Amino acid sequence: MPPVLELRGITKQFPGVLANDNVNLTLEKGEIHALLGENGAGKTTLMNILYGLYKPTTGEIFINNSKIEITGPTDAIRQGIGMVHQHFMLIPVLTVTENVMLGEEELRNGLFLNRKVVAARIREISKKYGLHVDPDAYVKDLPVGIQQRVEIIKVLYRNANILILDEPTAVLTPQEVEELFGIIQSLVAQGVSLIFITHKLKEVLAIADRITVIRRGKTVGTAKPSEVTEQSLAEMMVGRAVELLVLKKEAVPQEPILTVKDLYVKDDRGSIAVDGVSFEVRAGEVLGVAGVQGNGQTELVRALTGLQHVESGTIEIAGQDMANATPRKITEMGVAHVPEDRQRDGLVLSFPVKDNMMLNTYYNTFANGLIIDEAKVDEISAQWVKDFDVRTPSINVPASNLSGGNQQKVIVAREFSRPIQLLIAAQPPRGLDVGSIEYIHGRIIEKRDEGTAVLLVSTELDEVRALSDRIAVMFEGKIVDILPANRVTKEQLGLLMAGSRPDDLDVGSGEVKTEVRAVF
Repeated sequence: MPPVLELRGITKQFPGVLANDNVNLTLEKGEIHALLGENGAGKTTLMNILYGLYKPTTGEIFINNSKIEITGPTDAIRQGIGMVHQHFMLIPVLTVTENVMLGEEELRNGLFLNRKVVAARIREISKKYGLHVDPDAYVKDLPVGIQQRVEIIKVLYRNANILILDEPTAVLTPQEVEELFGIIQSLVAQGVSLIFITHKLKEVLAIADRITVIRRGKTVGTAKPSEVTEQSLAEMMVGRAVELLVLKKEAVPQEPILTVKDLYVKDDRGSIAVDGVSFEVRAGEVLGVAGVQGNGQTELVRALTGLQHVESGTIEIAGQDMANATPRKITEMGVAHVPEDRQRDGLVLSFPVKDNMMLNTYYNTFANGLIIDEAKVDEISAQWVKDFDVRTPSINVPASNLSGGNQQKVIVAREFSRPIQLLIAAQPPRGLDVGSIEYIHGRIIEKRDEGTAVLLVSTELDEVRALSDRIAVMFEGKIVDILPANRVTKEQLGLLMAGSRPDDLDVGSGEVKTEVRAVF
């Protein structure tokens, strides 16, 4: 039986960049084929060619052994190909039904949108594949995991039988990842074939039938999960040995740099999201904040960095009360911020890479106090691109042109490359590959050892345990407990994250001896 999809000799040349170099790929019916690679390796470019967003420089595409031409997404959809992009293509102010029917509107009497018919079809698809989405809900009110389901329903509504998922777990909590994997298995059971783009080793070994690794635009190899290990996959991706464990010495905490007392913060809907939180972060330590997404972590970080109004309570940075201070004033206190949402809070996507590198220090690059010294900006940004391995053809291209992982590297380079006394990092490895995660984790520990206070917020329990010296668990806007990282197990943290009382847990006095493999 021929493969349902075959890519032969796909090459894509951009000005100054060879994104894909003679790539071959096959997809069998009912198969989950994982496409693994570093940030900027060419994975998304290859899939954008398949989906008709790019035209290949050379190469051929076959569906069921028949050569086809794909000149745009309409052709791809007509061939049964659907793509769920890493950054969702939904309109927040519209309902699920309106988003799904957009571009293929169902009309009643030739004049009015027939929302009832589309909603009924959505319920049918939801039931068949276990997606469980309310057709009448507004997208802006849905958690990220449910929004992703809406994207999947959109392509299934258009009768896709080849589904491309681009970094589908990059913004999901561990619980949402488990739910997504259940949905994927349901899709495969119904005959859908999937290409699963990711950089997470554990995920491909858990869900894929086959794995193809791409490095710098070329296919390195294809294997079954039973034939490889996390270590061998990492080496194939990066081209060198990768340290999958976080190596660190014992912390030597000093004076408190960040002190938070009785902090109350409301969310965008006016409800209390941070409910009387108190804690401190000392120089030379990492305090990790663990919790299921949506328990106040986002509002906490935004309040600490001047992006969200504080209702009451104090935020002291190096002894100065900074509650409701401006982001610039907080930055000038030596605070670095790696935001949870890089595109909303970390970048101006239409600006070139070099200007994004200078967003919080641009006023230090003025020549004669009047205009920006472009030569200085070019020199600094070019060095940071090199230091942090940002894969970009030029420092002058818009940040929107970079892959998600390379956008994250721009932010990390900007925040880590100036003198700081407090680092607030929310989901720092989001969208990064194993080599970049290894590097970023090493830099976080390096900052800690230099005496920087680090507040790490992550939904990845393995990452929190790997990097933290102490762990604060948040549940429903409150800190349930703060525990030494080496005396609490992953299972105990999971119970605390679900709201169990600290009294119910027996946290031992000895160190917990476990191998922590971060977020790989």
